[in-house]
Order: sequence, then C-alpha cells, then structure tokens
Amino acid sequence: MLRLFAKTLKTGVVTERIKRPSADELEQLGIEVKRHIDQYFSGSIAIRAVDAGSCNGCELEIHALNNPLYDVERYGIHFVASPRHADVLLVTGPVSRHMQTALLRTYEATPNPKWVIAVGDCAACGGEFGTSYASCGAVENVIPVDMVIPGCPPTPETLVKGLLSLMK
Repeated sequence: MLRLFAKTLKTGVVTERIKRPSADELEQLGIEVKRHIDQYFSGSIAIRAVDAGSCNGCELEIHALNNPLYDVERYGIHFVASPRHADVLLVTGPVSRHMQTALLRTYEATPNPKWVIAVGDCAACGGEFGTSYASCGAVENVIPVDMVIPGCPPTPETLVKGLLSLMK
C-alpha cells in the first residue's frame, strides 16, 4: 500500500488542464439563450437526452451543462426525465439495433413541435461504427434530425451555441 502511495506522489498529476471559457463570454451566451427562450418558449425549454449507443463521452459533456461552471438551468434550459415533457431530444451515439425501437418510441412520445439534435460525430454519421448488423448508424437513419452538433465529444459551450443556433 505504501509503495502505491509513493508511486502516486512521485508521478504527480498527469491529466490535461482544461481551457475554461471566459466568464464574460459564457454570461453573454447565456443571456442571448435566455432571451430567445423567453421569446419563443415562454421562459423555459425542456430537453430529453437519449443515449442511443454511445461511449458516454457526449453524455459527460451534456451532464457538465448542469455543473456550477455552466449552470444552464439559470437560463431556462431544463433536462427532463420523460419525453412527454420535452421540447428537444438530444440524441448521442450511433443508434444500435437494440435501441432503434426505443428511440422511435421516444420520438413518437415527444409532443409536437419538437426538435431533434444529433450530438457528436457518432450520432451525425455513425462514427467508426457506421452501419452494420449491430448498428443503424447515424440518428437520421432512424428519426428525422433538425440539427447536428459535431465533435468527439462536443464541449458544453459548443452544445449551448448549437441550441442557440437552432433557436435562431
């Protein structure tokens, strides 16, 4: 046990430093998002995140939207547990054959008008998995997609900018 502790102390921190977005830039982006949400959605927009077979990289970035640094709840962006309460579906990953029916049911359960956003490169084109016996590939092969946010994975800031461009 002491050898492991000594090795940890000797090695030190080996992770990358994150590039934090400037607070002013985030605040301006948030204010613009809030203005559009107030204008078109009566104060709040509900998002349902759907993992259709991803590696969870995109989910980590989506969950980061709720941390104290980004805190998108203050701008009226809320994540909901049911597609029946959602305005937007954020779909990540290539759609596996096992998730195809579940994704279709989720899409049908979401009330109109609804938007579908394919998040990440895998959701956009199937990524390295493509279309195969186990994968339907891109989200648009299963349900209609209104917007694609590229990246592997896209940063939380990119996700907010994507939502804003969809609202415009």
